[in-house]
Amino acid sequence: MRPELTLTQTDMMDPARAQAMQVTLGQAPSLVAGEELPPFFHQLYFWTPMPAAELGRDGHPKVGGLIPDMGLPRRMWAGGRLQFDAPLRLGADARRVSVCEAATRKDGRTGPLAFVTLRHEIWQGDTLCLTEWQDLVYREDPHLNLPRPVAPDAPMDEESAETVHFDATLLFRYSALTFNGHRIHYDQPYARDVEGYDGLVVTGPLLAQHLVLMADRALGPLGAFTFRATAPLMHHETATLCRKGRALWVRAPDGRLCMTASA
Repeated sequence: MRPELTLTQTDMMDPARAQAMQVTLGQAPSLVAGEELPPFFHQLYFWTPMPAAELGRDGHPKVGGLIPDMGLPRRMWAGGRLQFDAPLRLGADARRVSVCEAATRKDGRTGPLAFVTLRHEIWQGDTLCLTEWQDLVYREDPHLNLPRPVAPDAPMDEESAETVHFDATLLFRYSALTFNGHRIHYDQPYARDVEGYDGLVVTGPLLAQHLVLMADRALGPLGAFTFRATAPLMHHETATLCRKGRALWVRAPDGRLCMTASA
């Protein structure tokens, strides 16, 4: 059995970074030190910068450390879970402790798949503020001449809906704020020619961020949030954010389901 590795990082919850995120999301930059960090904004912190020699071809840090190398090149953020225990405060230091909870390889309909679950605990002082589980999937390079998997249809019975537009600049700014070097979000030739997408891929956590804020506005402070990606959304597509009770989802213009969530 692979020994469990633990990665501990510290960071200051910089209000300037949170304000930049507000602007990226189309909000006024109002957050200041001492206020609560909005839910899911913790994605802006705890960067793991690596020199270019330690990056994979996709721009992410090479696997083999916290994430084991299972021989599959394509990385996707499949979903995640969040447990909110106490607010994170801007202007204060925080500590994130990360472990790899599970790493398994299986054979799927489209070839071999590797599933990785990371668990992150974020503390301020002696208070556990947030626990996050990140579910990642690794797979083979696509066979560009084969038909693509059919995405599920999204529900049409939402109680409320909002539309969100994306472009290359927005995706670049979000990748910069989260220090995410994954080239499918800003390098269109790579996204098209190497990984087989029709355009730049809208970052899964960016879609989840919109759903988290939608749920927070409608339902009040959240205790938990779960999301799962079901199909990629391209940067040239308008997303419809939908909610029915505590269920949320993202619908693409052609009706396919891109993400489901519950709050």
